[in-house]
Amino acid sequence: MKRLLLALGAALAASPALAHHPLEGMPMTTFSDGILSGVGHPILGFDHLFFVAVMGVAALFTAQRYLTPLAYIGAMLAGVLVMSTGLELPGVELGIVASLIVLGGIVLSGRALGLGAAVALFAGFGLFHGLAFGEAIAGAEGGAGMGVLLGYLIGLGVTQYLIALAAGWVAEKFLGATEATALNARLAGAMVAGVGIFLALEVIEGPIVALLTAA
Repeated sequence: MKRLLLALGAALAASPALAHHPLEGMPMTTFSDGILSGVGHPILGFDHLFFVAVMGVAALFTAQRYLTPLAYIGAMLAGVLVMSTGLELPGVELGIVASLIVLGGIVLSGRALGLGAAVALFAGFGLFHGLAFGEAIAGAEGGAGMGVLLGYLIGLGVTQYLIALAAGWVAEKFLGATEATALNARLAGAMVAGVGIFLALEVIEGPIVALLTAA
């Protein structure tokens, strides 16, 4: 667990800009660019990475450990497509923060999710993560064609599904988490929930400072 804590500290110390520029800020123009960006965004975006990892741990204790993460993948890809049309929806950042706190808290509690609850939670939060990923198509790396979009979707879907499965496998084989009440699984949930709380404080910091200075 010491290694996990060190990794968490390094992630929180990383520059936030890194999470949004897997191509070092260059626009996506080809199918391969889309693939690379789709692979890079969920790995360099630590809020997404932590959620997908803890989702893999939570899925481990469901009746369908390999299928339930697909609910996230499907909703996430749908969110990307929605955002790629240029539609802007409020509360995306708050939804991502909530996903870390809620799912991290569930894993921390030591309770296994039922199949229906897992699908609903994974899909619901997947939509918010997808909307955030879609901003790369709609804005920061805009002007993308259908080939780029297809590559981006493939990169995002495959990468995150593999991360979820790998996280569950590591939790089971290396951390000895064979049931939801296992200490190491609950510690992983605690770390992810902690990241969510940290990000939540960052989100509310701006409005609070603005209110104080206005007063």
